[in-house]
Amino acid sequence: MSEWLVLTLAMAAACAVVLSIAFFNHRRISDDDDPSETPDVIEYMTMMIGVIYAIVLGLAIAGVWEARGAAQEYVRQEAQALHEVSIRSEVYPAEVRNRIRSDVDAYVTYVITTEWKEMADSGRVTAEGTRLLERIRRDVTDYEPKTDHEGQAYQPLVDQVAAADDARSSRAQSAGSTMPGVVWFGLIIGALVTVGMIFMLQIRRSFRELLLAGLFSALIAFLLFLIWDFDAPFSRGIAATADPFFQQFPDLRLGG
Repeated sequence: MSEWLVLTLAMAAACAVVLSIAFFNHRRISDDDDPSETPDVIEYMTMMIGVIYAIVLGLAIAGVWEARGAAQEYVRQEAQALHEVSIRSEVYPAEVRNRIRSDVDAYVTYVITTEWKEMADSGRVTAEGTRLLERIRRDVTDYEPKTDHEGQAYQPLVDQVAAADDARSSRAQSAGSTMPGVVWFGLIIGALVTVGMIFMLQIRRSFRELLLAGLFSALIAFLLFLIWDFDAPFSRGIAATADPFFQQFPDLRLGG
């Protein structure tokens, strides 16, 4: 069963239960009942809807901000691991060392100049980037250490390549949108209901009331925009950056 169908049935069932209770309760009211003696429920409902929606908005903003921070951390881990591969290869013979460093530089250059744009546009990494990282792995694992010093450096180099691969996989998983469609549905419907409740309080045309209503609606729109902007960690306005690569590989002179 589709999650949208489950959601629709759950919402319809909740509305049906509440309306049924209200209908049957209304039929039990006697003719001499005085409704003025009971508190107006509209203001209470408006307050509760506002509070609930504020909690939902806060959780949504916290979620997308945390996802953006995690994406930036994956980039830092990947850049740091590749930097360690380049530095630790110093103990290897010049031919092997130069090949490892050349392939590391080629991979970093490709990520910054090509793959980053692909992540921003389509929300995924490229097969070429995977191939270039695999070439670094082959450079490290295919070499057989000749001395004890080289042997001691071999396993840490392999571990750093594995760390870079793991960070790259995490970066790929966080490249797309993080908010499910059903959450967006709830946020938009909640915004419409929350703003719509203003008119349940019989808003008048005084400047003060119109100003407050306009500012409240603008605030809701701004918060929704903020969630949308954070939702894609590698694109849009406040996005994760490639600064860790620029910091760890300044000699590439790619800008930044």
